[in-house]
Amino acid sequence: MLTKATANAARFSASEWWALNMVPMRRRYDMSVSVLSVRLGGRRPAVIRLPYSADLVSLVRMDGHPDQAAPVDPEARPHIDEALVRRLIADQFPRWADLPVRPVDAGGWDNRTFHLGDDMTVRLPSAPGYVPQVAKEQRWLPYLAPRLPLPVPTPLAAGVPAEGYPFPWSVHRWIEGRQARAERIANLTDFAATLAGFLVALRRIDATGGPAAGPHSCWRGGPLRTYDAETRAALDALGDRIPGDLGRRVWATALCSTWHGPPVWFHGDVAFGNLLVRDGRLAAVIDFGTCGVGDPACDLTVAWTLLRGESREVFRAALALDPATWDRGRGWALWKALITFDDPDPARAAEARHVLAQVVDEYRAAS
Repeated sequence: MLTKATANAARFSASEWWALNMVPMRRRYDMSVSVLSVRLGGRRPAVIRLPYSADLVSLVRMDGHPDQAAPVDPEARPHIDEALVRRLIADQFPRWADLPVRPVDAGGWDNRTFHLGDDMTVRLPSAPGYVPQVAKEQRWLPYLAPRLPLPVPTPLAAGVPAEGYPFPWSVHRWIEGRQARAERIANLTDFAATLAGFLVALRRIDATGGPAAGPHSCWRGGPLRTYDAETRAALDALGDRIPGDLGRRVWATALCSTWHGPPVWFHGDVAFGNLLVRDGRLAAVIDFGTCGVGDPACDLTVAWTLLRGESREVFRAALALDPATWDRGRGWALWKALITFDDPDPARAAEARHVLAQVVDEYRAAS
């Protein structure tokens, strides 16, 4: 396996090599532990692990070359700070070396993001599982952007592992805007209609050759049943702290159907942090790290996380999806609410409780 990877490395850039080689690694790792995982609090799952083996690691050198490799823990997170970003930029893009570097206000979990001057951002994966997203965004964002009605990130440069940082990384153009929290939105119904129009346009883009749902998308766009064991374990563990019977009914309904249409483009993480507003209106959609082609149901979770009442109904009508897809979208929202219900971040835990209430109340009303 190592010999084959070494031979392949000569044919691909560092970013391409990671994208090709990390995906099967993550698939083996996720399949090995997913049925044993319980993620009730925090951002990382608590799992009963199978014995550590070569199947659970990817063999790469810290400078990005696959020869003379050492095992890399699939969950290992390198130290990322402003000093590292400055060194990477100075080494690989010296024309930008004099520009100031500072963290963005909300840097995210999958990737750490930094301002580079006033017009660019540097985006660095925080763990091996997010590495395939780099090459994916570099490849597909230029294809998607001109076909969408709102701005999306524009890749400007692709960095390679260096300075002790083991992953490929990107430079994007900065998009001005603030995260779409409810209090920043002038008219939630208009916002919902605009967002639905964006998602409809995304679905209509030719998906031929696009990245099928898989580990790179955290299985968004794939079968919801991927998270069945984790969801049921969370329902059991939370006990009478939640309306468990209703939660189980929501989940069972969501699992009753699958996407029978052709694979379509999905964003994968339509959350307030990835929706930017200016002057109270939706102005851009960012972070396509979990995008792909498959079932668009995962993009409906915003109906319960942000929308409500009339805005939710307008969103649903404008999407023009069948009731079964809406059910699966509700299931995606339920799963995420359950696994973050006891998040150590009080804001995330409060959001999970809000979403869970929205999910079960809407299901109860529709039943």
